[in-house]
Order: sequence, then structure tokens, then C-alpha cells
Amino acid sequence: MSHTPHELAEDFPGASGQIHALKLANPHFARLIASYHDINRSVHRAETGIDPVDDVTAQKMRKERMMLKDEIAGMLAKAG
Repeated sequence: MSHTPHELAEDFPGASGQIHALKLANPHFARLIASYHDINRSVHRAETGIDPVDDVTAQKMRKERMMLKDEIAGMLAKAG
């Protein structure tokens, strides 16, 4: 496990303009981005021991982050 936050800018290089435009134009997309950042921060804090959680909770958080990222990726692909 890398303990490195999974930032969207790193996961979608070159899409920062598209992400920004979609955030402004689509409230659902903006909520997805906010939710992704919140869960990503929580996962990172759990993995680094700042806010320790049990393994089951950590796994659920990672799955939630992955589902959000998949939905974001789908919306980016559809818009692009």
C-alpha cells in the first residue's frame, strides 16, 4: 500500500480543464468531485495512521473511492 493520496489530477492527467468545466456546468459532477476528495482524504488519513480504522472500514472506504472515480471517469469520457 502506497499511502499516497489518489488525486484526480494525477489519475486524469490533462483533464483538469474538462474537470473544472464539468464542475461548473453539472451539479451532480461537482458533488461527485467533492465526495471523491472527502473519501480520498479519509482513506489517506486512515492509511497513514492519523485516523486509524479497522480493515473492514478501510476496505469499504477504498471501494467507495473507486466507485466514485469510475463514475467520474465515465462522465469525463461521455463529455469528452
